[in-house]
Amino acid sequence: MTSELLQQVRVIDPVSGTDQIADVLIEDGYIRSVMNHISDMPNDTDVRDCHGLVLGPGLVDLYSHSGEPGFEERETLSSLLQAAAAGGFTRISILPDTSPVIDHPAVAVQLQKNTGAQASFHSSPLLKSSTAPLLNVWGAISLDIAGKQMTELVDLAAVGVVGFTDSQPWENFGLVRRVLEYIQPLRKPVAFWCCDRQLMGNGVIREGPDAIRFGLPFIPSSAETSAIAALLELVTATSTPVHIMRVSTARSVELIASAKARGLPITVSTTWMHLLLDMQALKSYNTSLRLEPPLGTANDVAALRQAVRTGVIDAIAIDHRPYTYEEKTVAFAEAPPGAIGYELALPLLWQHLVETGEFTALELWKALSTRPTECLQQKISVIAPDQKAELTLFDPQQNWKVEKQNLHTLSSNTFWLGQQLTGRVVQTWC
Repeated sequence: MTSELLQQVRVIDPVSGTDQIADVLIEDGYIRSVMNHISDMPNDTDVRDCHGLVLGPGLVDLYSHSGEPGFEERETLSSLLQAAAAGGFTRISILPDTSPVIDHPAVAVQLQKNTGAQASFHSSPLLKSSTAPLLNVWGAISLDIAGKQMTELVDLAAVGVVGFTDSQPWENFGLVRRVLEYIQPLRKPVAFWCCDRQLMGNGVIREGPDAIRFGLPFIPSSAETSAIAALLELVTATSTPVHIMRVSTARSVELIASAKARGLPITVSTTWMHLLLDMQALKSYNTSLRLEPPLGTANDVAALRQAVRTGVIDAIAIDHRPYTYEEKTVAFAEAPPGAIGYELALPLLWQHLVETGEFTALELWKALSTRPTECLQQKISVIAPDQKAELTLFDPQQNWKVEKQNLHTLSSNTFWLGQQLTGRVVQTWC
C-alpha cells in the first residue's frame, strides 16, 4: 500500500467552489481524507510539506494533435503522454488528422489499445507521475477529412471514440446539416472549427493595420464569424448539441453569447495562446506564432478572457501541435500552423491571468479541468474522500527555462523557447 500526505497545500476544487489550505491524504490512488490537519495515517506514509503549492483536479484537454501514427518524428504517443502529464493533464483527446486518418473503427481501436505508449510511460527526473494520462480519440466526421462523405459514425461510436470532429473547416453545409440530423441518437459530442476557407484565402494574420505593417496576407474576422453564424442557424434548425472550437474574435463572442441566451445547445472553446498574445507579437515573425486561427487584436483577447471568466466560452483548449525544427524554419507565411503547449499552458496562464488578478485561481482551473470534462460528457474529477486521485500539484513559484532538454515533447516549436518561466507542475496523479 502506498500512502502520501500533502500537508498544508492550497486545494482548488471547482466542483465545490472552494479554495482553501488543507491536508490531503492519498492512499493507493484514492483520496482518503481532506481536512484542516490530518494526524491519523498509515505508518509508512510519505509526508510532504506543500506550503505554497496548489492542488487541483487533473487538467483536461479537449483537442490536440498527435504525430503518431504517420509523423513520429514530430511526436510519438509516448512522448505526447509524457508531455501531457508534465503539464498537469490527466486526460487528453487527439484529433483525427493522423496518418492514417481516424475515419475507420480499426484505426481508432489501434490507437486506443496502443499498449506501447502506456508501457513505455515512466517517471523522469522532471516528472512525478506513476501512470499515463487517459488518451481519448476523436473520430473523423468525413472520410479523409475531405468534407465530402460521412464516415460510418455508428461504427466509430461503437468502438468508443470520445466524439466526432474534423481538423479542417467545412465548406459543404448541406452535409453538415445531414451530420447534425444523423448524429443525434449517438449522444456523442460533435465539434466544428468554424472558418470560411474562401474568405480566409492564403491569409496568415488577422486583417488590420498590423497586417499591412508586417507585410503579411490577411484573414478577415468574417471568415470565422460568418461560419459560426451559419452553424448556429443549423443548430437552431436541428436542435443538435455542438461544440464550437478555436473561437478567436470578439464578434464571435457576441454571436455565441446571443445564441446561449436563446438556449441553443452549444459549448465553446478557445485556445490558450489566444488568451495570452495578440497580433502585435507577430512583429517577431516567429513561426511558432503562425496559428490557425491567427492571433487576434487586443480587443479580441480582452473579449475572449471575459468570455472565459463568465462562462460564455466554456473551456480552454491546448491544441498542442508539434512540428520538427526543419518544418518551422521557413518564411512565416509558409510555415505550417501550430505550436506545442502541454508543458507551458498552465504556468503561462497562471502567471499572466491569476498572478495579475484578472482571473481567480478557481476561474482558471475550472476552464482547464471541469468545464472541458463537461464538454466531453465525461465524469468530473472531485477532490473529496473516497474519490479516485486524478490530481495536479502545481508550484506557482518554481522558475525554469524552456529548453529542448527540459521538455518531454519531441518538438520545440514554441514562442517561449529559451525564456525563463515562473510556475511548473510538480506531480500528477492520473
